[in-house]
Amino acid sequence: MEADITLDVDGRSYELTVDTRTTVLDALRDHLGITSPKKGCDHGQCGACTVLADGRRVTTCLSLAVACQDVRFTTAEGLSEDGPHPVQRAFLEHDAFQCGYCTPGQICSAVGMLTELEQEWPSAVSPALPDDEIRERMSGNLCRCGAYANIVAALREVAP
Repeated sequence: MEADITLDVDGRSYELTVDTRTTVLDALRDHLGITSPKKGCDHGQCGACTVLADGRRVTTCLSLAVACQDVRFTTAEGLSEDGPHPVQRAFLEHDAFQCGYCTPGQICSAVGMLTELEQEWPSAVSPALPDDEIRERMSGNLCRCGAYANIVAALREVAP
């Protein structure tokens, strides 16, 4: 069965006709040509498809597009309207990526994590932000190249 939907992505509105089983990830990549969210595990475990949905991080491989018509999505591309976002700059300065496949998801997750921190969302580690806290809050994003130490250093720089 197909449905007509409207998706708001990076400040633009898109009208689509999609199969009702289409994930947000597949709508972004296959229907809209937005390729920064990556298809990694397709099971919500690797974080490569992470974007921000109304400012909160979400794994798009587990979200159905037909259920997200009133949601504002921001991809890693949409974070850099007036030049690189501070998290993007920090990733560059700290060499917090290698192959780059997971980087858009890592960046969106990091921006979401920093928002959660500002809103004083609790964490399993502690109320402060030591390196263990950064690691715990970013634990849903895998990097097969092992750039974790540099990702932590990048986030340490931009964290409040």
